[in-house]
Amino acid sequence: MQIEKFYYDNKTVKWFAYATIFWSIVGMLAGLWAAVSIYYPALNLNFAPTTFGRMRPVHTNAVIFAFVGNGIFMGVYYSLQRLCKTRMFSDLLSKIHFWGWQLIIVAGALTLWAGYTTGKEYAELEWPLDIAITLVWVAFGVNMFGTIVKRRERHLYVAIWFYIGTWITVAMLHIVNSFELPISLLKSYSWYAGVQDALVQWWYGHNAVAFFLTTPYLGLMYYFLPKAANRPVYSYRLSIIHFWSLIFIYIWAGPHHLLYTALPDWAQSLGTVFSVMLIAPSWGGMMNGLFTLRGAWDKVKEEPVLKFLVVALTCYGMATFEGPMLSIKTVNAITHFTDWTIAHVHVGALGWNGFLTFAVLYWLIPKMWKTDLYSKKLANTHFWIGTIGIVLYTVPMYWAGFTQSFMWKAFTEDGLIKFRFLETVTHIMPLYITRSIGGALYLSGAVVMVYNLYKTIAKGSFVADEAAEAAPLAKEVATHGKQHWHSVIEKRPFQMLILSFVVVAIGGIIEFMPTFLVKSNIPTIASVKPYTPLELHGRDIYIREGCYNCHSQMVRPFRHEVARYGEYSKAGEFVYDHPFQWGSKRTGPDLARIGGKYLDNWHYNHMLNPQTISPGSIMPSYPWLFEDQIDTTKTPKMIRAMQTLGVPYEKGYDAIANTDLINQANGIKERLKADKIKVQNTDEIVALIAYLQRVGKDIKSAPKNQVASAAAAE
Repeated sequence: MQIEKFYYDNKTVKWFAYATIFWSIVGMLAGLWAAVSIYYPALNLNFAPTTFGRMRPVHTNAVIFAFVGNGIFMGVYYSLQRLCKTRMFSDLLSKIHFWGWQLIIVAGALTLWAGYTTGKEYAELEWPLDIAITLVWVAFGVNMFGTIVKRRERHLYVAIWFYIGTWITVAMLHIVNSFELPISLLKSYSWYAGVQDALVQWWYGHNAVAFFLTTPYLGLMYYFLPKAANRPVYSYRLSIIHFWSLIFIYIWAGPHHLLYTALPDWAQSLGTVFSVMLIAPSWGGMMNGLFTLRGAWDKVKEEPVLKFLVVALTCYGMATFEGPMLSIKTVNAITHFTDWTIAHVHVGALGWNGFLTFAVLYWLIPKMWKTDLYSKKLANTHFWIGTIGIVLYTVPMYWAGFTQSFMWKAFTEDGLIKFRFLETVTHIMPLYITRSIGGALYLSGAVVMVYNLYKTIAKGSFVADEAAEAAPLAKEVATHGKQHWHSVIEKRPFQMLILSFVVVAIGGIIEFMPTFLVKSNIPTIASVKPYTPLELHGRDIYIREGCYNCHSQMVRPFRHEVARYGEYSKAGEFVYDHPFQWGSKRTGPDLARIGGKYLDNWHYNHMLNPQTISPGSIMPSYPWLFEDQIDTTKTPKMIRAMQTLGVPYEKGYDAIANTDLINQANGIKERLKADKIKVQNTDEIVALIAYLQRVGKDIKSAPKNQVASAAAAE
């Protein structure tokens, strides 16, 4: 048989490796900034881009899509060529993919800092960038499948299954969640509203974790762990079970982020059931990885790459045990909206994604530069600093989560809320400080890695086009007798793609259809009216400043929440909310019933200097709201967009909307003037006050004794 000679493309891998290293430092710095600003508000600098509300999505996007995303592509471009024994399908598509992704990252950071956001967690980028992501993702997919088609290996190795499942599912998630109606170049409204938007968002949000932070990294694990250990994967059969059961079950679990909310109970229960089931395939994958190291533990002691991989798998196991546990309602009642969730997320992010990426970098770069790692000692130092950093980050957040939950639930003997919300915040400040120390240590370890890899590169010689040879793909010979179904599908990448799509689409369709098509699942409430034009502007400002990152708008049906905040939330309250604003973390109190609770001057002074209203508050001030003006030229477009989305403004209202806006603004202006506060009727602070005074006001208030106790509690 004739042997063919060809060259692997290492240059694209190098670009993605450099990008991974660079964005790891940037993403961690943004996270450290946000972590410190929580307990040291002065770090917000009274400057819009550096406030926690804007910095937090910059951090999450930088870590997820810049650091981890480039890490995925680095590993896929390296491993796919070698598993298929061929060069990537198109060097041009590789370049388009790399530069397109970097431009999206930079544009995403700049627009988020500037306040252009959809207000949907992990999907904050506005519509032009959503389109750009789609185009670049398609370019990646064409390049990947073109490579698979021209492969010289008949069967597709397990890592490629995970790459295929990742590509098709991320495409589906991104497209479905990104349906939005643009009103300007960098402003849009979610096509979905309220409960429906919440379901779609957390179907996306949960599965972004599943299919961007998990399945591609499992593919990398299945390639790089056996390579680093020089051992075959423990079980091929377990790999099959792991892959298909994981991608089928994972897609159903999104509703566990919405337990005890206004989402219909049947959807919550469905999410819980499948979340609990997830532990089986998740731990099956973890054990498949760890058992691959059987008999090689002496090597683990010597090789830093294997150390990172072992801890990565252990953290994957911890996070995927905790996820199903947190989906159990009795546990979720304790953890949701608390810092426990932050700890849970970072066990996966720092341990699973971070450490596995570091392992791949330490393994890849010496290979591509044809040299040894500059210093194993430095790599081991990085490992221990990083491990200690993970512990110092997560343990205080678990502790803070328990503390928050128990303090929120505490009542006096007279049946009144025991602690003001601010007391629960100030009580855990030492834990926030410790968390930031852990983050700083983790970042320091990454800096050590950068130096180590720099010195490795400096002493090596990069091979841009690595020579290889292999026999061409032989024609498939008909076999007699029954073949295992999976051995058949492994030879047919497009059939695997289609089957993967069917498997992941089932869960979403079954969850969405009743919520979207059965009106009784989201009963309307006659007293709930559309937002006024001024309130719409105020809501956009609220979203722009990232207030949802610290405040929820969802009162759950618990005694302590009703007593603190007011009547629990109903599905019909949110039918005009594009997007929904339920939030996922309470660094500040819930705002679902904030409307009418305080006077206009309270809100004015609270946004100007929170510490004068609430001594000890960690909320930043927003001085630009008192200087910047709302753009009333956009009002007609906003009204028409809402009408398109089904909000029942009367026909032609867009032409007179600004008249109503000015009239409502003048009312707020006069009330503030009576308190010797001078504003213009188009000041952004006026619009924000209008929105905050409206939130939850359409719903009947809680009994007076509960409102009184809630006011005392705040």
